Amino acid sequence: MVSNRKIRVMVVDDSMVARSMIINGLSAHPRIEIVGYAINALDAKAKLPRLKPDVMTLDVEMPAMSGIEFLKQYLPAHPLPVILVSSLNLKVFDALAAGAVDFVRKPDEEQSSEAFILALAQKVIIAASARVRSLPAPAAKAGALPAVSVPGLGAAPAMERVIIGLGASTGGTEATLEVMKRLPADIPPMVIVQHMPPGFTKMYAERLDRICAMEVREAQSGDELRRGLALVAPADLQCRVVRMGTRYTVSCTPGDKVSGHRPSVDALFQSMAEVITCKMVGIIMTGMGQDGAAGLLDMRKHGAYTIGQDKESSVVYGMPGVAQKIGAVAVQGSCENIASILLRHLKTLS
Repeated sequence: MVSNRKIRVMVVDDSMVARSMIINGLSAHPRIEIVGYAINALDAKAKLPRLKPDVMTLDVEMPAMSGIEFLKQYLPAHPLPVILVSSLNLKVFDALAAGAVDFVRKPDEEQSSEAFILALAQKVIIAASARVRSLPAPAAKAGALPAVSVPGLGAAPAMERVIIGLGASTGGTEATLEVMKRLPADIPPMVIVQHMPPGFTKMYAERLDRICAMEVREAQSGDELRRGLALVAPADLQCRVVRMGTRYTVSCTPGDKVSGHRPSVDALFQSMAEVITCKMVGIIMTGMGQDGAAGLLDMRKHGAYTIGQDKESSVVYGMPGVAQKIGAVAVQGSCENIASILLRHLKTLS
């Protein structure tokens, strides 16, 4: 973990304009020091041993060697928190799978350069204390079958009366995948909140849908929760569960941030605690801050079975750590074994 000294950052981007914007913007932050830059991955590889940064920002698309290939080659032997700087591009998820901690979306007509620098600076500060995990086995490629074959839960009536909520932030894209790919196609309905910039939640849902056994898609207001379907909350909207008679749907609407986020894990979990009358499960995973902790406690007080990711497997043990501390978590597990904990619990309901 970085002490009170400034966080040493290296900027890697082949665009002089982008490099200048990032260097000038981050240099103005009182907690950040730019120790150098690289114009491509090969340049970065040569400079890293000398500069020894605490955090590196990395462009995904670069000539000669992409950011993804660079991560695959460099990170296994030299663990380093990396923040990706990416346009709206599916490749960002390949880079996260290769070991990057988090990402920010490059500024465009919808986002100012000031908002971009603010988001990047916040992520750099978080990344400075993040745990860089060893790379897992490669995830299934697009269109491939699930990496793990999971027996179905069967036609037990109890499975029709369970709803699962899952929330995550920094490090959560890959941690959530580790859970989801170990679950069967007939899993009870799930709603997922992953803090992510606009545009990326749809691509993330499509990625999960390709890799996992169940159907996964970005949620839309009015979507009915049903078995075998997992819904990912859309970025910049609050996603809540709504009861309509004996059915449950989701609402995805604009609104104030809750616990500093939109979508917010707390908003989802609190709605579940308020409206769900059947069985429910809450899962809170890696992420900075405390979004979801209070909502998970509320769920537990209303009879939910609650699971928290453990410290050892969390990139940032913020959200699950706070949830554990306030008594919101019934059981902890690594991102690799949360699925088995969930499945064991569901089988006790049948």
